[in-house]
Parts: sequence; structure tokens; C-alpha cells
Amino acid sequence: MIRSVITKAMPFILSGIVFFGAASCSNSDERYKNWGIYGGSSENIKYSALTQITPNNVKNLKVAWVYSSGQASATNTTDMKTNAIVVDSILYGLNPQLKLFALDAATGKEKWVYDPGTVPEKGKNTGRGPFAPSTKISRGVAFYKGSDEDQRILYTPGGGHVLYCINALTGKIIPTFGNNGMVDLHEGLEIKNQHDLHISNTSPGIIYKDLIILGSRLSESAKSAPGHIRAYDVHTGKQRWIFHTIPHPGEPGYESWENPEAYTYVGGANVWGGFSLDEARGMVFAGTGSATPDFYGGNRKGNNLYANSVLALNAATGKLIWHYQLVHHDLWDWDIPTHPILATINKDGKKTDVAVQVTKHGYIFMFDRVTGKPIHPIEEVQVPPSELMGEKASPTQPVPTFFKPFVRQVITEADLFKDGIPDSSYQDILKKFRSYKTDNMWNLPSVQGTLEVPGWNGGTEWGGPSYDPTSGIMYVNANESPWVVRMTDVNKPDTNQIAAVRTNLQVGKALFEAQCSGCHGLDRRGGETNRALGANPSLVGIEKRSNLSPGVKFDEASFKSLITTGKNNMPPFGHLAEEQKTAIATYILNIKSKQNQRFSISDREELPPYFKSPYRMDGGKFLTKEGYPAVKPPWGHLSAVNLNTGEVLWKQTIGDYPELKAKGIHAGSENFGSSAVTAGGVIFIAATRDEKIRAFDKKTGDLLWEADLPAAGIATPTVYEVKGKQFVVIACGGGGKQKTKSGDKYVAFALPD
Repeated sequence: MIRSVITKAMPFILSGIVFFGAASCSNSDERYKNWGIYGGSSENIKYSALTQITPNNVKNLKVAWVYSSGQASATNTTDMKTNAIVVDSILYGLNPQLKLFALDAATGKEKWVYDPGTVPEKGKNTGRGPFAPSTKISRGVAFYKGSDEDQRILYTPGGGHVLYCINALTGKIIPTFGNNGMVDLHEGLEIKNQHDLHISNTSPGIIYKDLIILGSRLSESAKSAPGHIRAYDVHTGKQRWIFHTIPHPGEPGYESWENPEAYTYVGGANVWGGFSLDEARGMVFAGTGSATPDFYGGNRKGNNLYANSVLALNAATGKLIWHYQLVHHDLWDWDIPTHPILATINKDGKKTDVAVQVTKHGYIFMFDRVTGKPIHPIEEVQVPPSELMGEKASPTQPVPTFFKPFVRQVITEADLFKDGIPDSSYQDILKKFRSYKTDNMWNLPSVQGTLEVPGWNGGTEWGGPSYDPTSGIMYVNANESPWVVRMTDVNKPDTNQIAAVRTNLQVGKALFEAQCSGCHGLDRRGGETNRALGANPSLVGIEKRSNLSPGVKFDEASFKSLITTGKNNMPPFGHLAEEQKTAIATYILNIKSKQNQRFSISDREELPPYFKSPYRMDGGKFLTKEGYPAVKPPWGHLSAVNLNTGEVLWKQTIGDYPELKAKGIHAGSENFGSSAVTAGGVIFIAATRDEKIRAFDKKTGDLLWEADLPAAGIATPTVYEVKGKQFVVIACGGGGKQKTKSGDKYVAFALPD
């Protein structure tokens, strides 16, 4: 069983100086009085050393300013997950259409706006004219300062494949970076047909000296790009190094794939949740996603390094220092959704620098930051085998022994939600529950249907935890909403076999059922008729609905472009042949003139066998008829965990459903985004669907204050100071997975003068 690798050349030995640990942090530590980096600091711990706002006066917070950034979707599909940064009293953020803006951080007054849509893309295979990001998700930007005159913002607008370099003082593109201020992220991936695969970046890169280190967001389908980590020169845009997250021949980890050609076709293992950085040692840390495709791994046998792993790399060279895989051969979509946090604990009477990784499946792993050795034992436990043909699951999975799971990982009938819903609804979920595999958190995807606890949304999600370096307390917010994974055998006679049909209409219907019904439902109505499908929209009548602008209908060309690029939470399907896209468009858009045309791709190369699967996944959230998670509350909560002792100090629900709250049920809700903890004694968190921001006492977990927001703050708060005044700002984007109204405002709170 492959566990961890430590290289001989350690980058923490610099110029003859050996660094053994970071100094203890005090409340006045200047590193934590600014918020110039995504997550507040290079350690990505979302901690502020500011003390003006305290448990005693937080109730007096008032709105200091509101900035309307513009362009929220009227159909509630846009969101703003951005954690704004503040440098020299200037706040930088992104609007729902991923325009970059700079504000006076004290007043919210706009200084400039940069619109990526005004600059045509240049380079290979773009062909789209003005930039139009397909996946409008971007959680932040990176800031570089070379001098007072050379200050840069580097960011990748969501679903776009282009890294932009913008003058932070003027809002103008810097043409000497890359190709007219832009770098195409397809370039340098070292794979065939790299321009045909989707790649974007939803979490910002991190700056180390004159480098920006980037991860990626990829398709999770069988034909996907690899998630290699890369570093670029911040001045020239030149790619300086690459780390293969799917190892090439001769590289450590290559042996963890049974097929020696796997590196040529398997995708994923990407860093989509951002990075943390130990600047003194020159080490960058990341958690990686699953190898593709999700749920079926018959074509990617083996442990699949470096998927689902914590990585420590030399930030200057990209060389591997150590790794530890947290899920072997992932079949649950339990990718690592967030960066490790860098902390210092007391271990055996001395301070030890550690990297702490929280996971979707509710575990806390802790490693020596330098060596990668687990601080506490991690056991390999036996797990059930797979029943699917062609699948070869790992016989064991790693389980930490010191920290208790912070979410439920198995539920019984006694855990089903009963109070607050009619008995008929309870009987419905009870019947369904009894039909699923439920007795083991490691139960694998099945034709019968497997209840996955925690579900695909965690446990922890992309926000990650916050951490107070003065106390050693970590604050982790989490979700508890089970999902159902059911695999359908596509080769059964009673299913639609694409190879056996011949018209565009027949092929389009079969392709939709195989590729799209898992999100939009077999009836094509998505969350409109099936609450388990969440915010996924109905496709019925889409040919009559607006595309991007009022009065503009979906035509064949725009629909096929959408299939190719993806949009919002929809992944791209660029691997489909043009004829297949035409067939799907014919079915969905009801193009009568093409319905009876013969479908043929005989003149095209057949998809290789490793892109084919005998199953498709049909599943979604396990919900009551009313749309609530089918498990007893809490469905969302915030916990305080002592990293020295493992003790859970307190646990508090976050988020409410008003109709349940009226019945005395404080359920909590799914939450996305992190908390921010301050030296003043307060934790700030929004993240929930009920459009509020809250403050808790960091010692007791008591709710101290809450305020209504113009839309849900599905983001991490930013805490900063200007001229002696402390502010807390949150992006209020709503929309997205929470299926609440979309917004476009940033709201800042402060104490009255």
C-alpha cells in the first residue's frame, strides 16, 4: 500500500540555514493584520490579529458601506464566492460576471473596473472572440508587489482558460505578461489534444517570490485533462515548472497505476481548492481531487496517485517533498476540496509545525510539515469490495485515530428526519432508506443504490477551516446531507443503446440519458420536479428561453457551444464528437428538421475503450418530499477543535429554515465558504442559504450577533483595518448550489465612529 514519499533534497535548508519551526504568533503579529492574500495569509488560516471588535461590542456593528458590483442573474444562476483581498487600503474583488474591481476599502468607492470581456483572446483554438467565461465561479485573486510601481493582480476568470495579469494601480492589462497580458492554461500541459479539453481555475493561485503557483478546475467525465500543478513567472508569464499529479514513467507514484499507459488518458487529480505556503521553508501545500471519472474506476485501476492526496512541493522547483494519499482509488467523489492549513502544535513538550487537512468525508489528518510523517497513527481499515463488473476497489482505506470525525459517517433508521414533516413524507424516506446500502460509510457505488454519508458536498467543502494560532483552536464548518449513488448498467437490453440507434433524435435521447440525466433528470426538468437534483435547471422548452440576453433564444450553435464549454455548475462535454452534440441539440431543442436524419460518425475515430464505461451514475441528494435533507439535523454546523488535544470544545448549528425555526427546530443548512477568526475573540461566518452573516464567541460558541444580507454570502469574510478602523466585508452573491436569489453586492460592517 503506497502511503507517503519523502525526497532527499529538502528546500527548508536555505543558504546554510536550517529552519526548524515558525515562531509563536502573538495577537499583534503584523502578518495577520492585513488580508492581502486569499484566506488572509500564506498559511491560509483565515485569522486576523485585529482586536477592535470584541464579544462585548460586536452587537453594535453597522453597515459601513455597500458596493453594487453589477450583473447578477435574474434567474438566480450566478454567485460570488470571492474572498476579497485588501492591500494598502484598496479592496480587490470580482463581480458575478467576473469583472475585477478596486475599491477604497474604507468607503467602498469604486476606483476602477477591469472587464475581461473587452479583450479578445489570442492564441490557438480560441475562436470565441471576446472573452466570455463559461463557469462564472472565481473565489479570489492573487496580488504581487515587485515595487511601488509594479503591483499586479493575477486571476483566471472562472470557466475561462486564460490567466490574466492586471495593473493593480490602474486596472489596465499588462501586455508584457504572456501574450498581450494573458496566458492560455492549455499550453504546457504536455498532453495530446490539450486544446480540446476543459481547463479553468476557480480558486486563486498563490504567490511565491516571483512565481504564481496554479491549480485547476477540470471536467469530471472520462475524457478530462490532468490536474498538473504549474508555476508561472509573474513578470513574463513563462511556465517555470510543472508537477505531474498523474505521474509519468520514471516518476514516483507511476507504479500506483496498473495500466502503464494511464498517464496518457486519465484526468483529474487536480488542485481546485487553493494552496497554502510556508514561505520560510519554500514549501507549497495542496490537496488534490479525484482521478476521473467519478464513481467508476474500472479503466483507472490502482491506487491512483496523486489523486486524493496531500502534497508538499518545493515552491521554487515543483519537486515533490512528501505526499500522503487520503482516499485510495476514489469511487465516492471524496476529492480533497480545500487546502491544508499550516499550524503549530505542542507535541511531546515541544512546538511542532504541522499541515492539517480536513476532508469531505469528515476526517482530520495531521502531518509533520517538514517530513510528512503523520503526527498521530493512521490505520488502513478493511473496506467492502465492489460488485460492479470491471471494477477493482482498494481493499483498505486510511482512517485517522486521534481526531474524531466531525460529521456522521453512517446513519440508521433512528437518524432519519421525522419531526417537522408529515408522516407520509417520513414513510417515503424510510422506504427508500431500506432499499439502499447503508451499513458502512465505505460501501461502494452499486446498482442497488448506495447511501453516501457524508455526501458529495461534505463534510468540509472548499472554504476550509479557520485557525487561531494563539490558542491552537481550529474552527471547521461542515455539511451533513446524505446523497444516493445508483449505477445503471448501460448494456442492459431495456436501456437505450447508442450503438443500436440510427437517427439524430434517437441518439440524442440516448446520449442525454447517459450523459445528462444524472443532473437534469430523465424528464429533463431537473430540480423543478426532483428536489434531489438541487439547482440544476429544467431543459424543457429551453429553445424558447433566453440564452444570455433578454429575447435571445437558444439556437443550435449556442447550445452546442454550451455543451462544449460548460457553464456555472455544468461541466464541459468537449469530448463529444460534433455529430453527437448535434444529436443532443436535436433532442433537447426539438429541431424537427434534423430529427429523422441518419446519425453517423463512421468517418470519425471511435472513442478508445478506456473512455467507455459499462455504467452511468444516477443519483442525487437524499431528501424528503419537502426538500429537506432526509437525516435529522444538524445539516450544517461550526465546530471548535483543539489541535493539541483533539477535544471538540463546542459545536454550533449555522443557518436556519424559517418554517422549521418557527417550530423550534434549529436545523442548520448546507454552507459553502469559511469562517474568519479574530484576536478580538470573534468568529465571523456567512456561508448559509438563509442570507445572514453571524458572529460567534470563539471560546464558547455563543451566537453574539447576526445581520441580514441582500443575498446569501456564499463566501469567506474578509477582516481588515483602515486608519485604525476594523471592517468585516462579505460578498453577497447567493444563487448557485444554494438555489437562492442571486446578488451582486459587497457589504462591509464596522463599529460606529
